[in-house]
Amino acid sequence: MTQRVNKYQQPIGEAIEEWSVRPRPERVVLSGRFCRLEPLESEKHFNDLYEAYGKAPDGRDWTYMFTGPFEDENQFRGHLNAAATSSDAVHFAVIDLKNSRAVGTLALMRIEPVHGVMEVGHVTFSPALKRTPLSTEAHFLLMTYAFDRLGYRRYEWKCDSLNAPSRKAAERLGFTFEGIFRQALIYKGRTRDTAWFSIIDSEWQTLRTGFERWLSAGNFDADGQQIQRLSTLRKAS
Repeated sequence: MTQRVNKYQQPIGEAIEEWSVRPRPERVVLSGRFCRLEPLESEKHFNDLYEAYGKAPDGRDWTYMFTGPFEDENQFRGHLNAAATSSDAVHFAVIDLKNSRAVGTLALMRIEPVHGVMEVGHVTFSPALKRTPLSTEAHFLLMTYAFDRLGYRRYEWKCDSLNAPSRKAAERLGFTFEGIFRQALIYKGRTRDTAWFSIIDSEWQTLRTGFERWLSAGNFDADGQQIQRLSTLRKAS
């Protein structure tokens, strides 16, 4: 593609035609084959989530989160209340369709409708959700909402650069690593370098096809194990 230039012969970005401010995400229900995302409600989801997170052997799942681990039910209830009533993030509970119980949460945050940018964050998956088709589908449902229904251009993932599982998850889901923001934050009394990842709208069609193929019934054996990896199906699309 030929580089666009202005009247001063300076290089400028690609023109964006018919762009308008995008809608903010709402507290909607998003349904899939394995799970359902519904707006987080403290009282409704408290018991399920407290039990689900309590099945972890220790508090390591909260090391890279801004809150937790929690000493008791009251602390966790305060955390859940704050998330459910947040004014700058839309938190969702992940519901396992097999038993209709909440097994984790995640959120849309840092929402910039003018630019069509948002971030998925506060990803807090219990042992019942990790490494299951539900966890992949939960992310797919939010991506579909962001790109197909709301028309956003950029979908971000950020994490502590030392959080290897989070970085691996981002890459598995199709995010592109963009770099490290050094000394970007202070939390829990320590510094954080932040790893940035993104998906942009021009990549979404290929990623969506890969997700749909991976989540299809034909990609799981009788024991519920995947037949082909997500990365393989994404390359084949």
